[in-house]
Amino acid sequence: MSYPYQIKSLDQYKQVYQNSIENPDQFWASIANHFRWKKKWDKVLNWNFKKPEVQWFQGAKLNITENALDRHLQYNGHRPAIIWEPNDPDDHHRIITYKDLHFKVCQFAHVLKNNGVKKGDRVVIYMGMVPELAIAVLACARIGAVHSVIFGGFSAQSIADRLQDAQAAFIITCDGAFRGNKDIPLKSVIDDAVVQCSFVKRIIVLTRTRTPVSMIKGRDIWWEDEIKKVETMGNPDFPAEEMDAEDPLFILYTSGSTGKPKGVVHSSAGYMVYTTYSFVNVFQYEQEDIFFCTADVGWITGHSYIVYGPLCAGATTLMFEGVPTYPDAGRFWAIVDKFKVNTLYTAPTAIRSLMSFGLGPIHGHDLSSLKVLGSVGEPINEEAWHWYDEHIGKGKCPIVDTWWQTETGGIMISNMAGITPSMPAHATLPLPGIQPTLVDENGKEIEGNSVSGNLCIKFPWPSIIRTTYGDHERCRTNYFATYENQYFTGDGALRDEHGNYRITGRVDDVLNVSGHRIGTAEVENAINMHAGVVESAVVGYPHDIKGQGIYAFVIDNNLHGDENLTRQDILITVSRIIGAIAKPDKIQFVSGLPKTRSGKIMRRILRKIAEGELTNLGDTSTLLDPSVVEEIIKGRV
Repeated sequence: MSYPYQIKSLDQYKQVYQNSIENPDQFWASIANHFRWKKKWDKVLNWNFKKPEVQWFQGAKLNITENALDRHLQYNGHRPAIIWEPNDPDDHHRIITYKDLHFKVCQFAHVLKNNGVKKGDRVVIYMGMVPELAIAVLACARIGAVHSVIFGGFSAQSIADRLQDAQAAFIITCDGAFRGNKDIPLKSVIDDAVVQCSFVKRIIVLTRTRTPVSMIKGRDIWWEDEIKKVETMGNPDFPAEEMDAEDPLFILYTSGSTGKPKGVVHSSAGYMVYTTYSFVNVFQYEQEDIFFCTADVGWITGHSYIVYGPLCAGATTLMFEGVPTYPDAGRFWAIVDKFKVNTLYTAPTAIRSLMSFGLGPIHGHDLSSLKVLGSVGEPINEEAWHWYDEHIGKGKCPIVDTWWQTETGGIMISNMAGITPSMPAHATLPLPGIQPTLVDENGKEIEGNSVSGNLCIKFPWPSIIRTTYGDHERCRTNYFATYENQYFTGDGALRDEHGNYRITGRVDDVLNVSGHRIGTAEVENAINMHAGVVESAVVGYPHDIKGQGIYAFVIDNNLHGDENLTRQDILITVSRIIGAIAKPDKIQFVSGLPKTRSGKIMRRILRKIAEGELTNLGDTSTLLDPSVVEEIIKGRV
């Protein structure tokens, strides 16, 4: 299978990009024609950023799984769809062909149907990185149910919040998960979560760790038992449910600048077209290549570039259950060697972590199969870029530095491997169809090059966020109300003299920790739940491994002289309410916070103190109590 829409030269990129901006309807229709549709569209695009309302391929009918599975069966059914590498390198890996995957997805679609799941129902998936996670996701899509995958590191309270928001009556989980040297008790976390969710009807549990679990009669069932019931049917073919182009495909919860996580909704047709197009072009994927994305399917990267993008392109995607440092820091390199991986797509956090172990873990592993390297989740710093280039790519693998978000669905700004120029720490050029702009604080567009501003997108692309689940107004105010007729990314950027973009980081109250967005308000809310805490303020600061660390300034009236014990109590509280991913790296106890006379916390000052910039704090005379700043500086941790 060739990709007629794959760009093969810089000149072709320039020509295609120009065409995509001048004739967007015609351009995206020409890409969409290469997919399988039950009914073609009546209109390519209808949009209004004020409402906001965006509809792509209006009137079209399809099912994404026919594009990810069925259409590959005749010629590529024997090809590996998923290669699965387990947490323990001594355990057996699994290779699942397209034919096998189609069979297993149809089987599990029957399981869902037998347990009352219908088109439009929301299904929460809370599993480890096992192939059955991808099977569950695809089976939901096949039946027309809306899946919502939750990362295995979130707490029971975080899961309960998401279950309640989505009103999800069905859950798919595992008894437990292996992650490095830890066993994570997934089912017991789900049990704690559903105490608050009496509407949950079914919990389907896959056996993975053989951890003892509580199974409640009438609610909890074993995956394996349900599969056995389907096996008595013989051939489990399950006709794919006909979906409208704009029917929701999934909800993925992400942190915002207010406390409550928001459910980003992606639709079926536009998401399918854009993730596949971006996958093929950014990574310059070629048939037979082995593509290894190290993300978790609980994040958007796993949705788009482990499951949907690669499978819709008929690619071979590698899923890894473990972590890069288990059983040692050579694990990624061992996997590349073992499976002759051609493309490695990972996060700057992982690269920086592996850099800290030196070059020893790389020795003895053959990395010569690598053709393309990728970076995702946050801007990659130049030191990490050069290490990745020199020691992993051996100077011969282009590095694609991809900028995108949960809300964008797919890669927006990135060089294309070996086609468009790469620059250390620069995302470089937008993909065809993407129209970035830089605006000032007042929303005025900043023209020309060698400029910086707030990064916006002024025209819709097929995988743009459609809404925030159950609260469309929140979608409007978060993304479309800041600057008129623009999608506001929340990021700042520089545009150099050649038009290349460099992302400079968040300009709102959202942190980027290890490539994952965490809202400051969400962390503050969790800290404030601790009994002794009066008030808190959270900011980011530079962190050698994570990119950004979390620094918390806390007013606590109940210290009893033991700060360390209170710190530990606060960390446990945050882990219990959000998950370990949101634990502050530093907690400083203070008697007060720098506030204006109207009561607003001046986070700008706290950010500078956390970053160690203590001499240029700006004007503090307008503060209610300027002396607080001196005290905070003295107590900095």
